[in-house]
Amino acid sequence: METLSYETVINAPKQKVWDILWGPETYTEWTKHFGAGSVMKSDWKVGGKTYFMNAQGEGMVSTIDSLDEPNQIVFKHLGMVDKDGHEDTQSKEVMEWSGAFEKYFLTDFDGKTKLHTEVQVDKEWKDHMDTGFTKGLMVVKSLAEGVSLDAV
Repeated sequence: METLSYETVINAPKQKVWDILWGPETYTEWTKHFGAGSVMKSDWKVGGKTYFMNAQGEGMVSTIDSLDEPNQIVFKHLGMVDKDGHEDTQSKEVMEWSGAFEKYFLTDFDGKTKLHTEVQVDKEWKDHMDTGFTKGLMVVKSLAEGVSLDAV
């Protein structure tokens, strides 16, 4: 497991960036680079349930480990969910990465927002994460700054 980090400075206040990251309409926009039709469903409670799903209804079940809106959120990934809604948190494959973190930190940076993300992944997912976060954070920046998404 390795930790990957991504960072961008956005010319917008933290709350606006936060809302773009986690708003249902904009979440789908910036996460399309991980997979088209991505959605997140959460109870927004520390220790509760959060689901990161693809367009086919498959994905990951996670929990919020730490939450301080609009400053930071830390997700802890627990397992997989199949298209029938069955959760797998115990298989050998899942146990190899269960407990991996995905972190988002928003810091005021002279009236702008510094968005720093970290994700723990197996090496086989590095290229996918690099593409998803690099392009995805460009979309977050464009949406927050009111710039056209045509170039992203």
